[in-house]
Formats: sequence, structure tokens, C-alpha cells
Amino acid sequence: MKFFVDTAEIDAIAELNDLGMVDGVTTNPSLILKSGRDILEVTKEICELVDGPVSAEVVATEADDMIAEGRKLAKIAPNIAVKVPLTWAGLKTCKTLSDEGQMVNVTLCFSTNQAILAAKAGATFISPFIGRLDDINLDGMDLIADIRQVYDNYGFETEILAASIRTVNHVTDSARIGADVITAPPGVIKKLADHPLTDKGLEAFLSDWAKTGQKIL
Repeated sequence: MKFFVDTAEIDAIAELNDLGMVDGVTTNPSLILKSGRDILEVTKEICELVDGPVSAEVVATEADDMIAEGRKLAKIAPNIAVKVPLTWAGLKTCKTLSDEGQMVNVTLCFSTNQAILAAKAGATFISPFIGRLDDINLDGMDLIADIRQVYDNYGFETEILAASIRTVNHVTDSARIGADVITAPPGVIKKLADHPLTDKGLEAFLSDWAKTGQKIL
């Protein structure tokens, strides 16, 4: 499974990237706002930092404007994945840009039917939003499982990018079902290392080591 980091914070990306935990980065208008940076400037910096795909989202709502914005974002770096919403205008943009050889991430997916349309439009990634479905008492993991089954049934090459990841269990479940990628905030990725028994075991080892009176350095 590939790990994408869902943030526009350079320091957080760099920390995880140094550990080999970053296969790509996803951003959106909300994350750009949070960073306080210019979208073109911060996106270029992220692209220089990581080797994998960096999703940069269009903000227009009409297809012609989306396509123009997508082409401009694509010029930032070769590893840009233009991010478009799952609307008819977004699907038209996806088809146009993918036909031009551009990576496209179709976002805000909440149904299997939407995911089928994105794959047929040539999407590189489809981003089903797990957490937001959970928020309305639907199981977001059911959507991941359904998309996985349909894509496998028909050999669609679009990668399933599990998004709106809120918990470490979302990561585990996505991996079990077979999502190709998860994108999560840095804090969630770092929490994957946490376990109370690890902490308890380390505490016991250090206590026993102190009793030996020995030093390694």
C-alpha cells in the first residue's frame, strides 16, 4: 500500500519523507488555506521534496475553466496529479487531461457509480471519502470494498485512493480490503506506530536495563 500525506505543511511532509513513509502528497483548497501559502509556490516546493504524485486541486466549476487551471497546475512539475471534483465538469476535465497524458485525481467520491464514471474517464486515482460517509452513519469501508470489487471485475486501472482517513483503523481496513493508496494527515500516519503494549514492554526493558548498571555508550 502506498502512503500519501494529506497536508500542505512542508515540515510535516519532510519529516515523514525522511523516514521513507511518503509515496505522494494530496492537497486541497482547505489545506492550502491552513498553510497560509500561495498555492503555486507551496505546491512547487512539495513537488521538489517528494518523488511521487502531488495532487493539486482546481477551484473552477465549469469544465473549460477547470481544464485551463489543470493545465496551469500541471506545469508546476512532472509529478503533479491534477485534482478535480466528481461532477460532470470534473469528469470532462479528467477525460481531457488524461488524454493529454496528465495524472488526474478525481475527488469527493461517495458512490460506486461515481467511481465507475471516473475510471471510464481515465482517472489515475479515485478518492472515496471514508470519514465523511462515517459522519452520516454510513460505513465508508463498504464503499472501498465495493469499488475494489467492481474495478477488479472489469480490469479498471484507476487506483483506489482511500481519503478522509480519520483513524488508524481506517488505514488497517483499507489495506485489508485492498485500497491501492491511503492519504492521511501526518498525525494519523505517525499514530500507526503507537501501541500500549509496545510502551509497556519498553518501560519494562528500560527498568531492567537500569538495574544492570551498564552503558552502551
